[in-house]
Amino acid sequence: MTDTILDLGPQTRELLRLAEGVTDEQLSAATPCPDYAVRHMLGHLMGLSVAFRDAARKDLGATTDTSPNAAEPDIGPGWRAELPKVLDELAEAWREPAAWTGMTRAGGVDLPGAVAGAVVADELVIHGWDLARATGRQYTPDPAALQASYGFLRAAADNSDRGNGAFGPVVPVPADAPLLDRAVGLSGRDPGWRP
Repeated sequence: MTDTILDLGPQTRELLRLAEGVTDEQLSAATPCPDYAVRHMLGHLMGLSVAFRDAARKDLGATTDTSPNAAEPDIGPGWRAELPKVLDELAEAWREPAAWTGMTRAGGVDLPGAVAGAVVADELVIHGWDLARATGRQYTPDPAALQASYGFLRAAADNSDRGNGAFGPVVPVPADAPLLDRAVGLSGRDPGWRP
């Protein structure tokens, strides 16, 4: 978990760089998430960016109450213009110290602001890796966001019902592997995944 305010801007910019390189032909490509093609991953990133933006603002309602599993995410025709906007708004919302304090809600779950900040850092880092792997792009996550993601995933690693929720079983990764590979393994993905 993170106990300091984390600037998500460097990570959202890296994610946007990856998204801008997605061709229309790649939208149907497989990702490390078995149920998601690239278009679904981008749709998921749009939805979580809006939900966690509103969670940071403590603007609770439909966007923060809806489970990410409520419907299969997808993109609309304007996603190339919309994604940069929601990623910028997300990063800006989490620059406010109040976002990291008190309680908030995301995905229909009430949680402390600092935990929500760690969750969104994890989502951005791991789904950035998903998108990079699916499209064959180089990926350099923001080091601070990667550290927050790893801390969050490390704390969740021993959760007995983790296979029933957002994470699959931990994929063993050598202790001396790069931090990104260790975070990916903790998220239930194989760091060696290729399309």
